[in-house]
Amino acid sequence: MREVLLGAAAGAAGTTALNAATYLDMSWRGRSASSAPEESVMRLTDAVHVSIPGSEQTRENRISGLGALSGIATGVAAGAAYGLSRALGLRPPVWAGALLAGAGAMVGSNAGMVAMGVTEPGSWSAADWISDLLPHVAYGAVTAATYAATER
Repeated sequence: MREVLLGAAAGAAGTTALNAATYLDMSWRGRSASSAPEESVMRLTDAVHVSIPGSEQTRENRISGLGALSGIATGVAAGAAYGLSRALGLRPPVWAGALLAGAGAMVGSNAGMVAMGVTEPGSWSAADWISDLLPHVAYGAVTAATYAATER
């Protein structure tokens, strides 16, 4: 259990790095935020027949908040999975762990959106891939490095 909790904490640090890299990219290129998290929330609530209460603006704000929280949950869960993999004996060097953690988080965040039809990576441009890949590289690097630092 200790490794899973250390992984979750490392995943939270990685999530901060992912968010910082994303906001840096938005600031640098002047691009807007992705609507995919909010679209995912709307599709998920529709699929389970749950409505989000409130006036139009209040509902939009709640959906935005839930979209952001889903990203945080994904990052913490991916970090916990990283810690679990370490507990099960998978102990790559930090650089390889960074690649595994980043790839795991990228798959974890995109798989649900692909399954719900929110996005189709096959249609992404090179800029779209870079916008998704670089923050996940930051996530993986910080998650693996944080885990290694706390493991000692």
